Amino acid sequence: MLGLLLLAGAAAMAIWLAVGVRWGGDRLVRHNLRIGFHATEAEIIRDAPDFGWTRRFTTGNGRDRVEGLYSKAGRPADWPVSRLMAYKVYASGGAVLVGLLLLLLTNSNGMILLIVAVTVPVAYFVPELLLYSRGIERQKAIGLELADTLDQMMIAVEAGLGFESAMARAGHNGKGPLAEELVRTLQEMRVGIPRRDAYLAMEQRTDVPDLRTFTRAVIQADAYGISISTVLRTQANEMRIKRRQRAEEAAQKIPVKVLMPLMLFILPVLFLTVLGPTVLNFLKM
Repeated sequence: MLGLLLLAGAAAMAIWLAVGVRWGGDRLVRHNLRIGFHATEAEIIRDAPDFGWTRRFTTGNGRDRVEGLYSKAGRPADWPVSRLMAYKVYASGGAVLVGLLLLLLTNSNGMILLIVAVTVPVAYFVPELLLYSRGIERQKAIGLELADTLDQMMIAVEAGLGFESAMARAGHNGKGPLAEELVRTLQEMRVGIPRRDAYLAMEQRTDVPDLRTFTRAVIQADAYGISISTVLRTQANEMRIKRRQRAEEAAQKIPVKVLMPLMLFILPVLFLTVLGPTVLNFLKM
């Protein structure tokens, strides 16, 4: 009976996760009104279920850590922080339910308890691991796009545009996370945030060393009156050299990474293929 109750609870939780917690007619009305229109990020976040109760299952430092990872991942609208915190609770609760079912169905209680003790913390931190992975991919994309974007901005500045106009042109014409960050930085400056604070906020959101170097160079050029075209040209050349050095470093690491699969999977099969017939003939003799 206890196993059936746990299965029923797990099924009910799965249905609740699939359907959502808001059954009101206002959500259906908004959905009908938005047919044919693209939903904005604010609407997606507002329509997300309220998971405020998840604050009880985490500390302030844990929520700050998730906020930092969420910002580095690009703040995806489909995954607000409240929903991520709820999935952390759901994943750990699901691991506990599976462990209890295994305890009821098997006799090896010690091994099952050990598996549950390891699985529950891992399941709790799975959303953070996914955010961290997405943030790393986004940082790599920004590092690859930076040199070409700086070249576009340098050409626009040398053609007569101001630095902010060149940044706006590169942001609106480009695609990818770097273009999104440039557009957001310009929007922050337009609403009244000082230039220095907007640049520092961009480097804090992205946490990319090359972009941090560029923003600091722009801040110094703005403070000391250095020609921005010279700064852009120097930074673009430096970013291109760093990108080539990273590619050469990755190429140098390939033999070391291939060594372990070669020893574990390829060499044993090769030895069996070459030496196997010889060993069999020796045994027959």
